[in-house]
Amino acid sequence: MTMQSAGRGRRIGLALPVLAAALGAACGGAASGRHFPPAGEWASRPAAELGLDQAKLDAAIQFSIANQNQNTRDLAEDVVNTFRNEAPYNALIGPTQARTGMNGVVIRNGYVAASWGDTERADMTFSVTKTFLSTVVGLAHADGLIEDLNRPVAGDMPPGVDLFQSEHNRTITWDHLLRQTSDWSGTLWDKPDWADRPPRDRTPDQWPNRELHEPGTFYKYNDTRVNVLALAALHVLKEPLPAVLKREIMDPIGASDSWHWEGYENSWITIDGGRVQSVTGGGHWGGGMFINALDMARFGYLFLNNGRWNGGELVTEDWIRMARTPGPANRTYGFMNWFLNTPSTGPDGEPRRPLPSAPVTAVTFRGNGQNVIYIDWENDLVVVVRWLAGGRALDEFIGLVINAVN
Repeated sequence: MTMQSAGRGRRIGLALPVLAAALGAACGGAASGRHFPPAGEWASRPAAELGLDQAKLDAAIQFSIANQNQNTRDLAEDVVNTFRNEAPYNALIGPTQARTGMNGVVIRNGYVAASWGDTERADMTFSVTKTFLSTVVGLAHADGLIEDLNRPVAGDMPPGVDLFQSEHNRTITWDHLLRQTSDWSGTLWDKPDWADRPPRDRTPDQWPNRELHEPGTFYKYNDTRVNVLALAALHVLKEPLPAVLKREIMDPIGASDSWHWEGYENSWITIDGGRVQSVTGGGHWGGGMFINALDMARFGYLFLNNGRWNGGELVTEDWIRMARTPGPANRTYGFMNWFLNTPSTGPDGEPRRPLPSAPVTAVTFRGNGQNVIYIDWENDLVVVVRWLAGGRALDEFIGLVINAVN
């Protein structure tokens, strides 16, 4: 299969939905009873018309501004400092850029209820990139290029690809990679798996001697393994993942042309005689998704509508169901980067939710910084907030937004 033909099945499969989306846009989205914003604009409505208390919504926005990330906006400096305990493996090998300040947008009932800051600036979004990655894997699964998520990934790799040939790695499945429970062992793009978030009670010379866990039994947030998933997906799709995302998701939902998905300076491979860059699943060592808040809101709104846009199915409901299902090793994490709000047992034995102020069914896509897409089906909300301080600030902010719902 050539790179040019790799997406043919998906393009044919989307021909009718895209036509339906175009017709729906011409009719203002009336066919589905929902408002789907056309490219280049997103209609706003007064808060009161959307069932929101303006004063309370303003209070939520002011809280976010008062609690914005105070780190340097020079991300080349900030990223290296954030992962300074990984030195010398924290060196950047992908692009960064200076960021803007606090910004965000609140979508209620399909309309913009509020926006603040520079929502059109395409900034690094760090681990929110993982959700774009898992979505592209979902497209490959829908096309039958990945037939079974519980099948070892090794069986889907072309000859000569040794990512999963070791005794430890050969049983790793797509599901393990998607849930960050693969425990993949090795080095990719000069970054060893054991150098990513190493235990603080061990010295660097002890890091390589980490305990190996049976794939599927142990959750570890690890960007080297996320990048393994990106490379494996590239081998299956045989075309750049950003091209697939643009054609199948971002263009149909009317995203701008300002977003770009970057890899590393050393993450180039050859497929069908052509040089292709394998992209990253975050900005840990630079790279990842650079995107603005409004495009992030469109992406979140796609999932608020269960993968449909103006009557066309872009992501299957079956995929979203699996993504929202917690894995056995982490009750608050589905597919990457679906952070769930399901209760888990705290140290005192009592059930606790990551966001106590939000419904149990709510989901967040989160990245360092903090960069967050919040999706709330019960309150018909999509909220994007960028460069928020860490700690409890996110829960308090989301609680204030929900409190504005009449």
